[in-house]
Amino acid sequence: MGYFGSYARGDAGFGSDLDLVFIVTESDLPFERRASVWDFFSIPVPVEASVYTLAEWQDLLKKQPRFYQTLVRETVWLKELPATI
Repeated sequence: MGYFGSYARGDAGFGSDLDLVFIVTESDLPFERRASVWDFFSIPVPVEASVYTLAEWQDLLKKQPRFYQTLVRETVWLKELPATI
């Protein structure tokens, strides 16, 4: 789990949302529904969460290289990924 975007860069301001990224081993839920299993209501700012399976994360480099590079560059990981990813 990590965060990226304005909070990671240190330029968050009024109206900024918290961008979270999760990488899970696998999921039976479609990508669009995965974040809904977490309750972010206790966080005092809007949250935008993306939950990738490990396979999707590895494939993101091919499908969305610019977004992947942004995530790699900006994300502040709260729990580090294994070096094999």
